[in-house]
Order: sequence, then C-alpha cells, then structure tokens
Amino acid sequence: MTQKIRVGIVGYGNLGRGVEKAIKQNSDMELIAVFSRRDPESVSSEATAVHISEIDNFKEQIDVLILCGGSAKDLPEQGPALAGLFHTVDSFDTHAKIPSYYESVDAAARQGNKISVISTGWDPGLFSLNRLLGEAILPEGNEYTFWGKGVSQGHSDAIRRVPGVKNGVQYTIPREAAVERVRSGENPELSTREKHLRECYIVAEEGANLAAIETEIKEMPNYFADYDTVVNFISEEELKRDHASMPHGGTVLRSGRTGESSNQIIEFGLKLDSNPEFTASVLVAYARAAYKLGQAGEAGARTVFDIPFGLLSQKSPERLRKELL
Repeated sequence: MTQKIRVGIVGYGNLGRGVEKAIKQNSDMELIAVFSRRDPESVSSEATAVHISEIDNFKEQIDVLILCGGSAKDLPEQGPALAGLFHTVDSFDTHAKIPSYYESVDAAARQGNKISVISTGWDPGLFSLNRLLGEAILPEGNEYTFWGKGVSQGHSDAIRRVPGVKNGVQYTIPREAAVERVRSGENPELSTREKHLRECYIVAEEGANLAAIETEIKEMPNYFADYDTVVNFISEEELKRDHASMPHGGTVLRSGRTGESSNQIIEFGLKLDSNPEFTASVLVAYARAAYKLGQAGEAGARTVFDIPFGLLSQKSPERLRKELL
C-alpha cells in the first residue's frame, strides 16, 4: 500500500492518547487531526488539534475516524452523527444496547455510503470473537468470561460519586478457584458472586463517615450488591503512588464435550499493563479493515463478527498465507 491511511481521532482522553501512540507503530497510517470539544490550544497532541465543530471541513482529508468518546453519553450521539460523513471505528461497550446502537449507526452509514465498525476493543471485540469461536466448535458446553485483575473505569466512577468519597479506584478480581474449576473440565454453574471479587481503594473526604461510605458501596445495585466487595480506605498519596496505572485483562473459556466423553477446553486470555493503550491498538487495526472495506465499495455498520482477520493486517493475502498460515 503506497498511500498511507489518513486517520482522525475524536476525543483525546486516555483512549485517544492511546490511539495516537498506536498509529505511530503502524507504518501504513498517519494521524491528520485530533478533534475535541476542548479548546484546541489545551490539547497536547503532536497532531493538529481542531474543535469538533469544524470536523465537517475534513471530509476530504481523512479516510477513517476513530471515535474515542465514552459509551454512556458520547458515542450514542457521535456514532450516528459521524457515520454518514466518514468511515468510523468505535469501542461502544454497553453490551445490552449494542443492537440498537448498531441499527442507528448502520442507517447513517448506509445513507452516507460509509463503513462503520462498532463495539471493538477487547470486550466487546476480541473476547466476543472467542466466545463465538468456542460456541461454534463446542456446541455442547458452557462459556465463561472472567475479567481482571484490573481497574474497572465504570465501577471506579461509581464509587467516586458516593457522598464523602474524594477519590478512588475499583479492581475487578477473578476468583482463581472458580477459574480452576472451569479449567478442570467440571463445567460448573457459577453465580456472579462466585466468579469475581471487587476491591475498592477509597480516599475519603476529611470528616466523612467511613462506615456509611462502605455500606453505600457494598449495597449499590448493578455495581456491588451482587458481589463480595472489599473497601480499603487509603491516603491520597497512596492512591497516586500505588494505583495510578490502568492494568486490566481477563480470560474467555469454553468448556465442552465431544464424542461420548472427551472433555475439551478452549482458552483465550489477556494480561494488560494499559487497558486504554491495548484497546487503542485494536481500534487501529480495525480502522485498517474499515478503510479496506470502504475502498471495496461496501457500506453500513459492521462488528468484529463480520470482518475477516486478514483485513486487519498490513500484509497482503499472499504474504499472510506464506508467513502465518
């Protein structure tokens, strides 16, 4: 490929900065601009920083937009709005809302004759692919997904909203006993509480009621009520020193049987020093696929289920068959 794929980034938080780093590791791509709601002068990117209100002016200068906003508020608006103007890639991760999000993005992308890859990263994304693979190969079996050990950004945000909490992070920790039961071929039925532990590190405001904070966190529905939760109170200095990084990861397992009584286990795992940088690297690979699909004249929304792995690579089909098959 002689001409580089021209990429734009929408949103310049942890994920956007990760995408900028990932583009530097892919020789067939170049970053054209970073679009943000903030004052462009305050954006520290090495690329051109542009206020998002001016994004329409870049339709002829950018091949693929990588959308790095949040799934709660940003992507539901930005995804459909930009899908008709650019080829796009995003990491929309609200699992229950993916079908409706897909429909809204697909309609906009088809109208604009563009490709939009939604909900990619590692979960949804790579973990989704491995769940599908395991189910297809071992139809008689059970799927197990374990997350962590790692920082959950959504749960960390939830604990920071509790009255009396100044700052805090939450780690999702898989229970090793449950993982080993699956690996042994037991095919257990596991409750939510049996699969994961949640551990919180809290910096409380001066004079706050620590017992009330702990109770509110442990009883929080949809976040902590269904789990065994440990709450640790620490200083601001300890939080900055020991909990500033953003590790994560996890494992997808499929435990099933073939024939009369042969136990079979499929396992895929990730251990990540930086959740946003790894997610960004997945987005960049799928941006390449979006570009190739667009060049082939395709339009509409796509998920990881719809895209052949070969389109993620810089290498030609001939090289892939020779070197990796």
